Amino acid sequence: MGVDYRIAMVNVYFEVYGCSSSIAEAEIMQGLLSRAGYRIVSSSRGSDVNVIVTCIVKNPTEHRMIYRISKLTEEGKPLVVAGCMPVVERSVIERLNPRASLIGPSSISRIVDAVRIALEGGRAVFLEREGYNICLPRVRRNPIVGIVEVAQGCLSACSFCQVKLARGRLVSYPPDMIVEEARRAIADGCREIWITSQDNACYGLDIGLKLTDLLKRILSLEGDFYVRIGMMNPYYVKPMIEDLIECLTSDKCFKFIHLPVQSGSNRILKLMRRMYTVEEYLEIVDRFRSGVDKLSIATDIIVGFPSESEEDFQSTIDLIRMVEFDSVNISKFGARPMTEAARMKPLPSKVIDERSRIASDIAREVALSRNRRLWMGWSGEVIVDEEGLKPGSMIARNAWYKPIVLKDDSIKLGDRVRVRVVEAYPYHLLGEVLS
Repeated sequence: MGVDYRIAMVNVYFEVYGCSSSIAEAEIMQGLLSRAGYRIVSSSRGSDVNVIVTCIVKNPTEHRMIYRISKLTEEGKPLVVAGCMPVVERSVIERLNPRASLIGPSSISRIVDAVRIALEGGRAVFLEREGYNICLPRVRRNPIVGIVEVAQGCLSACSFCQVKLARGRLVSYPPDMIVEEARRAIADGCREIWITSQDNACYGLDIGLKLTDLLKRILSLEGDFYVRIGMMNPYYVKPMIEDLIECLTSDKCFKFIHLPVQSGSNRILKLMRRMYTVEEYLEIVDRFRSGVDKLSIATDIIVGFPSESEEDFQSTIDLIRMVEFDSVNISKFGARPMTEAARMKPLPSKVIDERSRIASDIAREVALSRNRRLWMGWSGEVIVDEEGLKPGSMIARNAWYKPIVLKDDSIKLGDRVRVRVVEAYPYHLLGEVLS
C-alpha cells in the first residue's frame, strides 16, 4: 500500500528533552511517523504539527518545559506533548494549552494516531502502558549510537523522585527483544550500544533475570561496538557486582559506570529512601575500582535536601574527595509535586545555592586532579562519537568513556583513531591524532 500523498506533505517538528530513555522514545516516535509517510523537520518554522518530548526531573527543567509549551502554543499549530510531563503534570499542560494532545512514555506506539487526531482538530490522550518501546522503527539522533531501553519504571521509592510517578513500577522488556534491538543497531552501523532505563541495576528482577544475564548476551554479539551501561542504583548493584566486573572487563564494554550516591550522609540517605549506607556505597566503589583498572565513575548528588545540616553537607564533600568521581551531576534540591520530600520543610534558597557552588567547585577540582594524574600523556585507540561544540572539532571516547576533544577536520563519526592526550580539563581531555 502506498503512502497517502496528503500525509507525505505533512511536516512534523520534534523538540526533545530529558534522559537517554526520552531520546530513545523520541527516535522511535520519529521512526513510526516516518514509516507512515510524515516528514520530520528540524525547525517549527516549517512544521504543520509540533511534538515536544518533556522532562520533569527537576524544577528548572519543568520551568523550561512550561516556557517551551507556551511558545509552541503561540504558533497556533497542533501540539502533541509527550514524555513524563503528561502523566504527572497533566493539569499544567491543559492550563497552557487545553487542545494539546498527550502521550505518555509507555504509549509512544500511538504517536501516529496522536498526530493524525491533532491534525484533524481533535485531541488525543494516550497515557496507559501499551507494549514495549523496543524493536520499532527509529530515526537515530546520532547514527553511531544505539540507545537500547531495557525497561520502564523501577523498584525504588526515592522520596524526592517524580519520575517514578510518571513511569511506574518496573516492567522489564523481554531479553530476546532487547538482544534483537542491539543486533539491529549494530547492523545499522552503531558503534556504541547504550543500555538505558530508570534503573538498569533492577532489570529483570520482575521476570526472574538479572542485568548481567542480559549484558553477557549483548556482549557476545558479533561486531565492532562498545556497550555503555547506564545508571544503576547501588542497592541493586551489590548482589551482582562480581558479574558486573566480568562484563566491564570485556573488550566490548566501556569501563564506565553511573552510580548515583545522592548524599554523603547516612541520615539524609535514609530520608531520601535510598536503601543503602555510605559505607555500603564505598564498599561497592572499592570492589569496582579493584576489579576494573582506572574505572570511570559518574554520580549524582542532591545538595540542600530538607534538614541537611552543615555536618551532613560536609560528609558529602568528604565523599566527593574520597571517591574521586570522574563526573558529578550536582542538583539543588527542589521539591517535586506529589513526592514525599515535597512535604518536608525546605532549607533557605541561599543556603542551597551556596552549597551547590561549593560542591561544584570541589567536584571540578577533584575531577581535574584525577584527569591530570591518570590521563595526561595517555595514548591509545578511541572511537569518534560526537561532533564538537566548535567547528572542525570532534569528540572521541576511549575504553574508559573519557571524552577527548580532537581538533582535526579529517576524522568523522564512527572512526577509530589513535590519539595522545596533551591537556586535561575537569570534564574532558584534549588530544591529538597520531594516525
